[in-house]
Amino acid sequence: MTPGWMDAIARLRDGAEPYVLVTVIGVQGSTPREAGCKMLVTGDASYDSIGGGHLELVAIEHARHLLQAGADAQSLQHFPLGARLGQCCGGRATLLFECFAVRGPRVLLFGAGHVGRALAPLLAGLPLRLEWVDSRAGEFPAELPTGVRARLLDDPLEAVEKAAPGSYYLIMTHNHPLDYALAEAVLKRGDAGFLGMIGSQTKARRFQLRLEQRGVPAEVIATLHCPIGLPGVPGKRPLEVAIAVAAQVIARYQQDAPPRATRAGVDWQALCSETSTPG
Repeated sequence: MTPGWMDAIARLRDGAEPYVLVTVIGVQGSTPREAGCKMLVTGDASYDSIGGGHLELVAIEHARHLLQAGADAQSLQHFPLGARLGQCCGGRATLLFECFAVRGPRVLLFGAGHVGRALAPLLAGLPLRLEWVDSRAGEFPAELPTGVRARLLDDPLEAVEKAAPGSYYLIMTHNHPLDYALAEAVLKRGDAGFLGMIGSQTKARRFQLRLEQRGVPAEVIATLHCPIGLPGVPGKRPLEVAIAVAAQVIARYQQDAPPRATRAGVDWQALCSETSTPG
């Protein structure tokens, strides 16, 4: 059974996926649906209906145009239901489009050990899309933090191969060879928004030498942050390390974030004049 728009919103928020909520806020004359009905649109699906027909197709098209812009937005659109839309209702509908864009980068956290378990709840409370990767099912907590997607992969390198450009990578597995393989794979992609790995200065230098021997350019190796964590935030306890890492991630995404535009909302006078029903 396809979920309704309310259930879909809960699921999309948990997965940090963008969506547009379309609401019929005013009607005049004969229309497919009454004022107040809603439909939710994502990049590849829609939930519930505002009446079907060409009106709904045009509404979905406009919603996906807003999604492609990648920013929060509100848009008020007026549709005469005549020949232009291929509908014979003869009425008029006013639709409100509310686009809820995803904020923050996608973060891949490799490792569900002590530091990973301390770090995941901190990152879950930030405007990020967090994927938590490990090959050991028993290491994930019984209840995941809200909004966190756990990925149990026999080969965590699969997550690197399928990651979106600009993703952040936080490497802290139980296995040094796996740490190295993940770091090398990310560096060879060349499109990471951030790459950090847990470890000592000795580990960092050893990995740097191996990468140099594999022909990775020095300027590329320099993008690997190891030891991971914001300098000046000391401590070796799992939570202390996790706080330092979260602080470094915050500093990075704040640095990367474009200036946020002010949401203008919908003009109230236009809304009143366009949606009033003749007496």
